[in-house]
Amino acid sequence: MFIIGSYSLAVFFCIITMLCWGSWANTQKLAARGWRFELFYWDYVIGILLFALLFGLTAGSAGAVGRSMFPDLLQADWSNVGSALLGGVLFNAANILLVASIALAGMSVAFPTGIGLALVIGVVVNYLDRPEGDATLLFGGTFLVAVAILLNAYAYRRAGAGGNSTPTRGLVLAVVAGCLMGLFYKYVANSMFEDFEVPVPGKLSPYSAVLVFAVGIALSNFLFNTLLMRYPFEGPPLRFADYFRGTTRNHLMGVLGGVIWCIGMSFSILASDEAGPAISYGLGQGATIVAALWGIYVWREFAGAPSGTQTILNLMLVCYLIGLGLIVAAG
Repeated sequence: MFIIGSYSLAVFFCIITMLCWGSWANTQKLAARGWRFELFYWDYVIGILLFALLFGLTAGSAGAVGRSMFPDLLQADWSNVGSALLGGVLFNAANILLVASIALAGMSVAFPTGIGLALVIGVVVNYLDRPEGDATLLFGGTFLVAVAILLNAYAYRRAGAGGNSTPTRGLVLAVVAGCLMGLFYKYVANSMFEDFEVPVPGKLSPYSAVLVFAVGIALSNFLFNTLLMRYPFEGPPLRFADYFRGTTRNHLMGVLGGVIWCIGMSFSILASDEAGPAISYGLGQGATIVAALWGIYVWREFAGAPSGTQTILNLMLVCYLIGLGLIVAAG
């Protein structure tokens, strides 16, 4: 199987992860207007599952290093399979709750609260579980990225993107989503053998772990998304028949969104071998700022914002870039 052989290449893979995780949501914007997220999400999950399988059958089954994906799955202990499945269930619950929170409280509350909390929890949990890298640089960089996310929230609030009120339910959902999002990566990382060049009996390879993780997302989606369609936080209930009324473009955009996100997840897992889970996850969750850049410069979300908003956004970018540099230097 293909593995990463240097820290610099691992950082490059983490940057790709950050770009993917910060960009996949554009596919939802490119779908037809009125195509509800609950319907989009089914195709999104299909995209994640398809790429995880394809990546495992190609890069995960080539070369002389490690174990090919299917033999690896057959020898894995159920405890490790269960750990990767649990990671998928936790991620899916977090992602759906985050979207519901955005619908209730707006991006200015939900996204910085949920993803900012996930960033801090994820770095701390993964570092305690596998302490790799300079702790001072790692947590200093994490703090600056968190500051950048808060500045982004303040800019959204000034621009009026989140409205004048913060529904308590929406804020609670964002907090719960952030806690779950900060925990899922640990369970996937714990299911794998640490040195990807030396397979350990009973443990999963990175490719097998991502595939099992994707299966966890897909299985849990039948529960989580079905409930969300029947009891939506916003809008009328949906039926499965509504999904089949979507156009080819709508469905393709959803699958593409899932593929983009899963490329990021796969690259992050591969990078964790050289960079460590804490650094790999921390860099990937800088996706919040990537998403903000799409909103600022492509979707023009801050057009007509009050004077001084651009200064806040510039300060946000400075904090983010310095924080990113510290996280990289921590390795």
